[in-house]
Amino acid sequence: MYERGVSMNWHTRVTELLTIQYPIIQGGLAYLAYADLAAAVSNAGGLGQITAMSLREPERLRAEIHKVRTLTDKPFGVNFAIGMHGTGYEDMVRVAIEEKVPVVTMTGGNPAPIFELLDGTDIKKLVLVAARRQAQKAEQLGADAVMVVGQEGGGHLGRDDVGTMVLVPQVVDSVKIPVIASGGIGDGRGWMAAHALGAEGIEMGTRFIATKECVDASEVYKAALLASSETDTTIIKRSIGAPARALRNDFTNKIIEIEQVTPTYEALKDYISGTANKRFIYEGQHDKGFGWAGQVTGMIHDIPTVAELMQRMVAEAKQIRLQWGQ
Repeated sequence: MYERGVSMNWHTRVTELLTIQYPIIQGGLAYLAYADLAAAVSNAGGLGQITAMSLREPERLRAEIHKVRTLTDKPFGVNFAIGMHGTGYEDMVRVAIEEKVPVVTMTGGNPAPIFELLDGTDIKKLVLVAARRQAQKAEQLGADAVMVVGQEGGGHLGRDDVGTMVLVPQVVDSVKIPVIASGGIGDGRGWMAAHALGAEGIEMGTRFIATKECVDASEVYKAALLASSETDTTIIKRSIGAPARALRNDFTNKIIEIEQVTPTYEALKDYISGTANKRFIYEGQHDKGFGWAGQVTGMIHDIPTVAELMQRMVAEAKQIRLQWGQ
C-alpha cells in the first residue's frame, strides 16, 4: 500500500504510447484548442491538442504547430474533425506529417483516408468513437488507441444514447488496443472511475474550456459553464442524424423548435453553423449563438490554470488509490 508523500506510478499503455506523464488528453475543441491551451496541458503532464480544421488553411496550422513548440517541448496532438468538414483536410494532414507531429486524433467521419496518408510515418493515430462497432473498425484500420465518448459528453456524440459507464467496458472487452474514456469526466474521481471500467486514460473537453489558458473562450461562455448544472445542456441536430450536446439557452431552444417543424439541414444550417457557434463562444452573444458543453458542466465551479486543475486531479486520484490500497 502506498503511503502519503510517496510518488505514484501513473503508467498505462496510453502514457507509454504518447510519452506523457498522466493519461489525460485534452479534447479537440473546435475554435478553441490552440497553442496556449495545448501547450499548457502538455506542460502539465497530459496531451494537449490543436484543432486543425478550425484553422481552415494549412499554413495557419503550420504556424500554430510552430507556436506550440515555442511553448512546450512535450508531446502534443493535432485533431482532425473530419465529420464536420468531410473533405479538404488532406493538405492539413500533410502539414502535420511534414512537421512530424507526435499524435493525430480523428473525430467523426471515416478515418480511413487519413490513415492512408499517415501510412509509413511514426505518428500515433487515435480515433474518437461512440459505439463498439466503430472501435472495432478503428482497430482494424490500424488505430493505436480509441477514445470512447458516452452520451454525457459535449459536442458531437453517437446516435445510440449510451452512457460512458456502459459504453467504455463494452469497448474494452471488444478491442485489444488501449481505450481512453470520454464524456462526463472532470476530476480525479471520474479519472479513476474510467480506469475501474478498464480504460487506460481519459479525454476531457468541457473541463478544459473552463481554464485560464483557454484564452479564446469568452468570459460569457466560461461564466455559463460555471452557472450551469448537469441538467442545463440539451441535444441539438438529432433530427439530421448528428446529435450534439450544447448549453441550453434561447438559441438552442429555437434550434429544437425548427427541428420539430422542419427537420432538414437547409432549415437548420444558419443556426448550427460555425458562425453561430463562434458568436457565443468568442463574442458572448448567448442570444445569437450556442456553445458546446457536456453534462460535466454541473461539476465546474472555478476557472483554474491548467496546471492547477491537473494537480488537483492528481491529488484526488492519489487519494482514491490510497483508499483502494494500490
